[in-house]
Amino acid sequence: MKRPLAVIAALALAAGCGVAAPSATPASDDFEEDVETARVLTEGFWARRLGGSYRPVTDFVAYSGDNGPACGGGVAAPDNAFYCPDGHFIAYDETWLRSLWKELGDGSVYVIVLHEFGHAVQAQLQTSFEFNIQQELQADCYAGGTLSALVAGGELRADPGDEEELLTNLAAAGDPEEDWFDPAAHGTAEQRQRSFLTGYRSGVEGCR
Repeated sequence: MKRPLAVIAALALAAGCGVAAPSATPASDDFEEDVETARVLTEGFWARRLGGSYRPVTDFVAYSGDNGPACGGGVAAPDNAFYCPDGHFIAYDETWLRSLWKELGDGSVYVIVLHEFGHAVQAQLQTSFEFNIQQELQADCYAGGTLSALVAGGELRADPGDEEELLTNLAAAGDPEEDWFDPAAHGTAEQRQRSFLTGYRSGVEGCR
């Protein structure tokens, strides 16, 4: 199976924080490594971007099905990933994300993990929105801007076909129809793709 977004960063994890050390050796086709790489590189990007005001997430939790952590009185759902402002952590259904990684390629990891970190940044910046869909589309934009910066900085390598794979992942996660008043709305496939590409082409500063 094709694995675009071949990583050219070896992970050097220090206690309490993640640091990506450049390496000429591409990472192997490994799900756990892709997830951890996405986490470490994204935290590094936002730490550089926001400086001392950036707070790393307190935890990055893998769960399975109904066994996820609670968040603000709510229960983690299967087939999902989420940022929890109560506790400032990110959690993801490992079985679900692994299945996407196998079926759609490693782009799924870089879309989903970077999107959830976008929500963590929104919380730190205390960004407010009238509709939930606006929050979700900005997180897509942040994901695109983060990924673009990581590619431009040489921490990830973009191969031919990567953009199409990423857009396929976003299309698969899109809502069937537009509904701005739905508190669970994330945006249609077209809206999510457009927001991601805005970030990828304009950087996170273009995510309004």
